[in-house]
Amino acid sequence: MSRKPELKGRAARLARLFPAGRARAARTPFVLLVVLLLGGGLIGLLVLNSALSEGSFRLDDLKTDTKNLTDEEQALQRDVDSYSAPDALQRRARELGMVPGGDPAFLDRNGTVKGVPSAAPRQSSAELPLALRPPEVAASASVSSSAPVTPSASVSPSAPPTAAVSGAAAGPSATPAPSTTPAPTTPPGR
Repeated sequence: MSRKPELKGRAARLARLFPAGRARAARTPFVLLVVLLLGGGLIGLLVLNSALSEGSFRLDDLKTDTKNLTDEEQALQRDVDSYSAPDALQRRARELGMVPGGDPAFLDRNGTVKGVPSAAPRQSSAELPLALRPPEVAASASVSSSAPVTPSASVSPSAPPTAAVSGAAAGPSATPAPSTTPAPTTPPGR
């Protein structure tokens, strides 16, 4: 068997610093530490995996909500576009009894007027929507709407009313019917 050589001098002093013989380390605390580290790592992975899957489900829900809201926004934008189209605006304006305006006049910064304004064309009460007609015309229009219209009873909206009196019967006391067309307006300062 082998004998340990005897150490002298400096080597002997160093050898005294180390414990004599092989000391056996306690295995129980080391094994317990390794088991705790592995268990903690597994629990940490489980928690992390759960958090990631929860985030994935939330992301899917948010994507679905975003898609639904985008579809709703596009539907509303289509409605806005259809309501703001020129033909739709014109149709709704006519339903409200509005007529196209006449020629505009513009004011410069120095106060001069450019252009000659004109009045909007008058609309006969037969062309107005029922809600905007005068009460007496609206009542007669609602009664006559159920009766058939004959061609002899049609009236041109642009023709002014005239007296149906012959020249011999009228005599000098007959006066022509007043004109319903508005007098032209002039801008102030002209």
